Amino acid sequence: MSTRSNIRDVAARAGVAVKTVSRVLNDHAYVSAETRRRVEAAIQALDFKPSIAARILSGSKSNQIALIYDNHSPYYMHQIQTGCWARCQEEGIRLLAQPVDVADPLVGDQIRGLVSETHVDGIILSSPVTDCDPVLRALEAMDVPFVRISPGTNHALTSSVFMDDVQAADDMTTHLINLGHRRIGFIKGHHNHMASDDRLFGYRRALDRAGIAYEPQLVADGEFDFDSGVRAACHFFDLPDPPSAIFAANDDMAAGVLASAHDRGIDLPGALSVAGFDDTTLARTVWPPLTTIRQPMFDLAHTAADILIAGGDISHRRLPHTLIERASVAPRLRTPV
Repeated sequence: MSTRSNIRDVAARAGVAVKTVSRVLNDHAYVSAETRRRVEAAIQALDFKPSIAARILSGSKSNQIALIYDNHSPYYMHQIQTGCWARCQEEGIRLLAQPVDVADPLVGDQIRGLVSETHVDGIILSSPVTDCDPVLRALEAMDVPFVRISPGTNHALTSSVFMDDVQAADDMTTHLINLGHRRIGFIKGHHNHMASDDRLFGYRRALDRAGIAYEPQLVADGEFDFDSGVRAACHFFDLPDPPSAIFAANDDMAAGVLASAHDRGIDLPGALSVAGFDDTTLARTVWPPLTTIRQPMFDLAHTAADILIAGGDISHRRLPHTLIERASVAPRLRTPV
């Protein structure tokens, strides 16, 4: 979490009300010279940078930030919304959560309408909206501050917060390889998400480094939802030589694999190991509990809101991931000679 000073810290150090700090920041009249001096000294001592929150308190803003999303996993979005809301609450800012369809040709117009109607002070974009060109062009044309969560393109052009999806998928695949698995199925995420390609790349990189040939039939398309995990699992189970482990690009799809395996009476994790990605609450409630990559979803969202509220120059922050081991993965059973 960030330790950046906020307007309340300045007010406390100067011994004045938050509104008084706002008046000084916005050069309002009717602030005594002594009070102004104390506030300016506190600002300098705390290295405080005027933020969206400070401008809101001047009365010239709407006191609202919007989170724009298009994601098929309710577990993922709950964490993203909670992280954004927690940071906004610290500054007394209202969070609006607005779903969109990035495949809609009018999505850019919808964003322009949202900004015009709500006069939001800034916007946080969650994947895959974070790489939706019509949305990005609309926001740039309207000069609205925005921060992207986990962008896959043009990192340098806008503020962003992200984790290393390639390395995370590499780490999980390597973990399965180290447990003796050589035929590892992989379920891709939704094609609209850049992270889907990154996670596939990490999977392939780990196979290549271990000298394991890439087999296209061991990769199935998914949509980041339970049903696509079931379909992919059925594809893998019907292969003449099915995989001994399946790595799904999110927990929802991994849950679909577990359900399909239970339906077929497959021993988990004795005959089949299953791994996911995200570490949502679902990962701990399915049986067996999922080995997965913990994506710091709450922290990603909290940090995105922090960057937006603080304002200032373009900022990029990478957060770490963690491989969480649970009961859904085990060493590969070796066939007796």
